[in-house]
Amino acid sequence: MRHLYQCPMRWADLDLLGHVNNVVYVDYLQEARVDMMRSHGPAIRDEAGDGLAEGVVVVRHEVSYQAPLNFRLRPISIECWVTEIRAASFTMAYEVFDETPEGRVVHLRASTVLTPYVFANERPRRLTPSEKQALAVFKEEPLPQSAKIPPVDPWDPGHYALQVRFSDVDVYGHVNNVKYFEYLQEARVPMMSRVARDLPGVEALHVVVAQTDVDYRRPILLRAAPYDIHSRITHVGRKSFTIASEIRDGDELLARARVVLVCFDSATQRSVEPPPAYRDAMMAVVA
Repeated sequence: MRHLYQCPMRWADLDLLGHVNNVVYVDYLQEARVDMMRSHGPAIRDEAGDGLAEGVVVVRHEVSYQAPLNFRLRPISIECWVTEIRAASFTMAYEVFDETPEGRVVHLRASTVLTPYVFANERPRRLTPSEKQALAVFKEEPLPQSAKIPPVDPWDPGHYALQVRFSDVDVYGHVNNVKYFEYLQEARVPMMSRVARDLPGVEALHVVVAQTDVDYRRPILLRAAPYDIHSRITHVGRKSFTIASEIRDGDELLARARVVLVCFDSATQRSVEPPPAYRDAMMAVVA
């Protein structure tokens, strides 16, 4: 069984191309997941009274962007379901879509691995029998999984000093999982500017995000000292390229991510090949 959530859209959700920003989608997924957990109330709740709506942490996100989503007044539909239940974690899948006269148009598919967490003790916990039973009602087939994210070799032009803002953290002092997508976006923009800095006659490269995978290893906390994000271009295709990133606190790995970006023509709303000089510059980084 799948849970259906009607998600309202906001003007602030849009990017410069008039599409819903890639980060905002992850907010939509979080809203749909919480709505599913709250809709089924006491069944998805442990003996201490902490529900799975808020009492979980995200271990991994795999987000695949299928088609651009433009603003409109009616809500967007999101279906979510459970694909795996383990002793101390469970996996959920999502589909963001529109029903049209021609059939379903899918804008995004994603999966999330979550583990129950006792924030008062800063410790994960196991799922209770009643929680497993309640989650099993929503169990369906999983989506295809992404490959493991490889480590990132530090590269000076790919370094970004991440300053956590007070508004980034939740009531427990942890940075919300959605904010990591913003951090990755913040880090790759100056890196790509450095790659193109010395290219004569090359205009700004417009890109859209096709896929984002994030492994969450340790919580990011609010503090005055910045964290480090190391990003690097790891693959260049005909119309797309891949950036791998790590968020670190010194030698400690906090998160690892991989983002696939597609070069995009805003006038035609289609993917395009990057200028040859830009592609050569990216290939030099890979080499």
